[in-house]
Amino acid sequence: MHGAKEAGLSIKDYFSKAENVAEGQMLMRDKYGNDCLYAFFYAPLEVEAWGGEVIYSSDGPPNAGAPFILDPEKISQLKAPSVKETPCLVKVLQAIKLMKSRVEDTCPIIGVVMSPFSVPVMQMGFGRYLELMMQRPDLMDKLLRINEDFCVEWANAQLEAGATAICYFDPVSSPTVVDREFYLRTGFGVAKRTLARFKGPAATHFSSGRVLPIIDNVIQSGASVVGVSCLENLYEIKSACRGRITVMGNLNGIEMRRWSPVEAEEKVRQTILDAGAGGGFIVSDNHGEIPWHVPEDTLFAVSSAVRKWGMYPLAGAAGNDR
Repeated sequence: MHGAKEAGLSIKDYFSKAENVAEGQMLMRDKYGNDCLYAFFYAPLEVEAWGGEVIYSSDGPPNAGAPFILDPEKISQLKAPSVKETPCLVKVLQAIKLMKSRVEDTCPIIGVVMSPFSVPVMQMGFGRYLELMMQRPDLMDKLLRINEDFCVEWANAQLEAGATAICYFDPVSSPTVVDREFYLRTGFGVAKRTLARFKGPAATHFSSGRVLPIIDNVIQSGASVVGVSCLENLYEIKSACRGRITVMGNLNGIEMRRWSPVEAEEKVRQTILDAGAGGGFIVSDNHGEIPWHVPEDTLFAVSSAVRKWGMYPLAGAAGNDR
């Protein structure tokens, strides 16, 4: 969203054109020194692709409107949209191509998909989806299979357009939402099948949800990176992931709105001390999106602190793996 500020546009106008988003990403990279470009528009993009409604806000992310699956019995009749024939998806592909033409191979471009296991929250509404999970596993499986095929087509189209890797948002798989045993019967299998069909690396992100109880399974699913929550101990997370998967996180984007520059530097310093030793760590917020109200002074402080405290060997880190 912050690209809209840099481009001097409203959030709705910003996302209306591929050129706006590509330019906004370049402006933010120049301003804050981002290590990558982010091809994410907004979460309900995939609902929009199916004909659903997107509700815009002047100071926050666009949200999904009314669910479009009102009768679970009609799931069998659903037909996924064609990625390269759907205007809102084509717009994202165009933005990726524009960014790729600007940076070539000098900067990673991150594409985004919603997990087939998590996107039904927007397709059906949370209540209906929970009922489907508990009462109609047959229909749930049909919906997941339809979503899997779409997710794979969408991810691979972004990679083909120039994305370096895909962020696989899967908050419903987090132990914050469903227990581990249910995840192992459902979301885990979905992730393994889906990620195996991506033609590039994937980062699994739980959108602020906890991950430690299922970290071994996330690794087994084929993910190369895991986005982790500020609700968990980052040192414990890194210890469980060391040498196995890259950790991304875990700055609290909500609290970030109230941080002073001094507090922002200290938060970044501590995350690097907790997880930076030995590499395999990407400093980021813990949700996948910086709230609109976080001021640029704070973002500058975060960026500056990464460069101050994130150069190897790490100041204050112990051992030979600094």
